[in-house]
Amino acid sequence: MPVSSPSAEPVRLSKTAQSAEDAAAQAALKDRGEIPVHIACIMDGNGRWAKAQGRRRVSGHREGVESVRDITEAAAQLGVRHLTLYTFSTENWARPAAEVTALMELLVRTLRREAERLDRNDIRLNALGDLSRLPDRCARELDEAMAMTVTNQRMTLHLALSYSGRWELTRAVRDLAEAAQAGRLDPAAITEEMISGSLETAGIPDPDLLIRTGGEQRISNFLLWQIAYTELYLSDLYWPMFRRAALYEAIRSYQNRERRFGRVRESQGHA
Repeated sequence: MPVSSPSAEPVRLSKTAQSAEDAAAQAALKDRGEIPVHIACIMDGNGRWAKAQGRRRVSGHREGVESVRDITEAAAQLGVRHLTLYTFSTENWARPAAEVTALMELLVRTLRREAERLDRNDIRLNALGDLSRLPDRCARELDEAMAMTVTNQRMTLHLALSYSGRWELTRAVRDLAEAAQAGRLDPAAITEEMISGSLETAGIPDPDLLIRTGGEQRISNFLLWQIAYTELYLSDLYWPMFRRAALYEAIRSYQNRERRFGRVRESQGHA
C-alpha cells in the first residue's frame, strides 16, 4: 500500500478551462495503462489541516469541498465511471452538535451551488446511506440535485452520507431474513450475488481503487463488502491538499499493480 507524502499547501483551482499541461498529463496516464472504472475515497484530514493552519475545523471542511470539485472534474475527464466519496459516516453523528450542524449547512450550500455544474458536465449525483437521518433542508437539496442530474451518463458521483459498512450489511441481512421468514426466499439459496444486490451499491461495480487521505491506515467502516479485492492507496496528504496531481499519482500506483483476485500469477501457472 504505497503512501504519498504531504506538501505544504493545496493548489488552488484555476478559474479557466483545463490547461494544456493537465490535458497532456491525463493523456499520458490513459496511454500508460488502465484507468480504474470505480474509485472510492475516504476523505480524511479536513480538521487536522485546519488545526495546522490555526483555523476552525469547519474551514477545513470548506477547503475540502474544493478538493471534491477538483477530483470529481479530473476523474470525469479521465473516464472514471464511478467516484464514491465517504462524505459523512453514521459515526459522525456523534461529533459535537455545532460541528454536525456546520457540516450539514455546508452540504446544503454545496449541493445548491454544484448541482448545475454537475449537470453541465453530464455527471449524475447519487447518494448511499441512511438518508432518513438527514435534516429536512439537506434531504430536500439532495433530492433536487439527484433529480436534476438523473439522466446524466458521463460519470456517477456517489456521496456516502450517513453511511457505514456495518449499517449497510445489517440492513441487507435483515431484508434477506425477512424475505426468508415470509417464505419468499430459501436461506440455502442465498448467494454472494444476492447479498450484493441487497446493498446500497446494488448495480454499481466494486471499487477498483480505494484512496485514503490523512495518513491513517484503516478503512473506517467503509464499503466493507465491496472492497474485498480493491487496491488500496494511502496518502499522507490531508484531504484539502489532495488535488488532481495526487489523484494521478494514485492511479499510476494502481497501474503498476497486478490484480489477481486471489489467483496465482499467470507466470506461475496453476500450482
